[in-house]
Amino acid sequence: MRQYFTFFILAIIITFSSCRTDFDTVASSGDLKFSKDTVYLDTVFKNIGSSTYQLKVYNRSKNDISIPVVQFKKGLSSKYRMTVDGMTGNNGKIFQNVTLLAKDSLYIFIETTADITDANPTDFLYTDEIQFDSGANLQEVALVTLIQDAVFLYPNQNPDGSKEKIKIDRKDVDGFYLNENDPTNGNELLFTKQKPYVIYGYAGVPENKTVTFEAGARVHFHANSGLYVAQNASLKINGTASTTEKLENEVVFEGDRLEPLYSDIPGQWKSVIFEKGSANHAINHLTLKNAVIGLDFRNPLNTIEIKNTQIYNCVEYGILAQNAQIVGENIVINYASIAGLSCVYGGNYKFTHCTFYNNWSNPTHFAVTLSNSLAGATPETNPLTQATFNNCIIYGSNFNEFNLSKNTAAAFVYQLNNCLLKFGNTSNPDYQFKTDTEHYNNIILNENPKFYNVAQNKFNIDKTSAAFAKGNQSYIIPTDILGITRTSPPDLGAYQSKDFPK
Repeated sequence: MRQYFTFFILAIIITFSSCRTDFDTVASSGDLKFSKDTVYLDTVFKNIGSSTYQLKVYNRSKNDISIPVVQFKKGLSSKYRMTVDGMTGNNGKIFQNVTLLAKDSLYIFIETTADITDANPTDFLYTDEIQFDSGANLQEVALVTLIQDAVFLYPNQNPDGSKEKIKIDRKDVDGFYLNENDPTNGNELLFTKQKPYVIYGYAGVPENKTVTFEAGARVHFHANSGLYVAQNASLKINGTASTTEKLENEVVFEGDRLEPLYSDIPGQWKSVIFEKGSANHAINHLTLKNAVIGLDFRNPLNTIEIKNTQIYNCVEYGILAQNAQIVGENIVINYASIAGLSCVYGGNYKFTHCTFYNNWSNPTHFAVTLSNSLAGATPETNPLTQATFNNCIIYGSNFNEFNLSKNTAAAFVYQLNNCLLKFGNTSNPDYQFKTDTEHYNNIILNENPKFYNVAQNKFNIDKTSAAFAKGNQSYIIPTDILGITRTSPPDLGAYQSKDFPK
């Protein structure tokens, strides 16, 4: 009986102690410590919410304290929002009597949505402070955000509240057609470097129209967005060589999250789709990042030139070409799930001084794959009339990085000349790199190209690389992807070798 009574008393003590919400606290004395004295919220576009950033507040004293007020200096008008240990306070702006136990800490999470008009007109910075207490005990932590102006392109809203649609793959998707006489934006078929562009949904290039991207243009695609080039429409990308790592003269396609956390996350937007029957495309100095499929060519009418182009971090393919005609020079592709370059359902291809690398670890995925068939197509096979690779590097983290998928019902013509190739199993008769001179000439097999930094998409090489001076002069492209003059004999791949800092 005594044992049951003891348990009863303990249960009462635990119940009352667990329900206690009051603490004996003393007023804050202005001795709080912070994980940082300034919180920099990375660059955002106007009126697009930022990521959430963290500030940690410490009470180093032996006393439980109460902070009379935690608030933004701009009060309820601040464009910042915060939570304090999970509490939202007054609209996420003002918090009263915040308790912080001895030798403990609390978390503050901060985000913002601001317009360019809220920022300082000289530097486009939007600033505020988080204030802890007031008077003699006032402590502040600064907040800084760069607000970037942009041209926003998006589907109109219909009278019934639905969004404007365009048809892709026989399906209606959120999208709109670019208008060369738009009353707000002017000529939407000309992308300049004056402001970045942010696209919501699919931006369509109408039939018989050409969209042009000038050197330095920046295009940011929202989630599930992309560019659609319709039948008989054309795309021209007129980037030029840059002199700094800022790629000031490149045309850049990427997602609309500007924070460093998102700089290399695949799948932030959909694709650039070239519809069947689109024509007269030319791409020069394009950097494309973080799509599902980078460039998706669907049986375009005539030859496409792709030069000095970088494609990184795509969920499925860097370039997916279906019965296309492509001449590619100084192309670099890295990190695509299924294939960096996939040429399916035949076509005609010539790639010179290109670097195809796949760092996506899956034994069924490749840097380059070629096929002359397509499941579900009518007919199922289509001739691959040419697939030539000259002075290229085809490499990656998998055992094999080159794949042939032949159907004997149609032509399958291919040739690799002076290429460095990653391929582990040579028992298949299609991959006899040393003896099959009809398809392979001067192949360097499984030797390390020693790229500068694959994780950072830096595919430069130096004199220790197996690709150094192994190219054939007869295939040389005079300058590399950076505009640097190639030597003779040339290096393999898209980059002319250089010495790296020690």
